[in-house]
Amino acid sequence: MTALLPWAGIDHHCFGCSPRNPRGLALEFEHEGDDLSASFLLDHHYESYPGVVHGGILALVCDETMGNLVVLRLGVPALTTSMRMRYVGVVTVGGRYRCVARATTPPTGLITSTAEVLDEHGAVMATATASYQRQGEPDVR
Repeated sequence: MTALLPWAGIDHHCFGCSPRNPRGLALEFEHEGDDLSASFLLDHHYESYPGVVHGGILALVCDETMGNLVVLRLGVPALTTSMRMRYVGVVTVGGRYRCVARATTPPTGLITSTAEVLDEHGAVMATATASYQRQGEPDVR
């Protein structure tokens, strides 16, 4: 089921998820039970080495998917406080991939989320772990 973000229809230009940003990824999210996923296929505009998607772009995909999961769970924006990436395989330009995010939502404090970038066969290409702070709450690290 497609996930509708709270700012859908508002004139925003998020590089990761806005369909209005001509240079962005225009990621669309889907609920998978308690998880959130985004399928993507990236072209040469997002390349590092020839034929390889830039690792920073993969970090962006993971952050967008995890962060939007937190937003949809809590109903309020949450800001990334830290993120760690682990690159396991090569994500190729023109390949079909999917990012799946899972979150824990404690009643207070930072929210932790994890994500995996999977190839079309389900093999893990990258993993991410991040913490998020509800917007407007003090940093409790």
